[in-house]
Amino acid sequence: QVQLVESGGGLVQAGGSLTLSCAASGRIFSNDKMGWYRQAPGKERELVARVTSGGIADYARFVEGRFTISRNNAKNTVSLQMDSLKPEDTAVYYCNVKSSWGQGTQVTVSS
Repeated sequence: QVQLVESGGGLVQAGGSLTLSCAASGRIFSNDKMGWYRQAPGKERELVARVTSGGIADYARFVEGRFTISRNNAKNTVSLQMDSLKPEDTAVYYCNVKSSWGQGTQVTVSS
């Protein structure tokens, strides 16, 4: 079982930036992807980005080059740098490894 703790959410104006961080404890293997998902009110949870231990990342289409995911294998952490934020990015963001989820962190982007 992996435990995940997120931090870094908050309120930001459109066009601003936020960095989300996630610290994982427990057994994480080199072939486990670490990722970020989000869920807006009334919508399903969706993938934002995920990254392999080798640093290969894939992003949802709506990211459009605005976000960067990074991973520190030695510290078992994953971060999401979000730039040029839009009001439609408002959601609860969740860290994910295998079947484990963090508690979520709220990101609110005002127009």
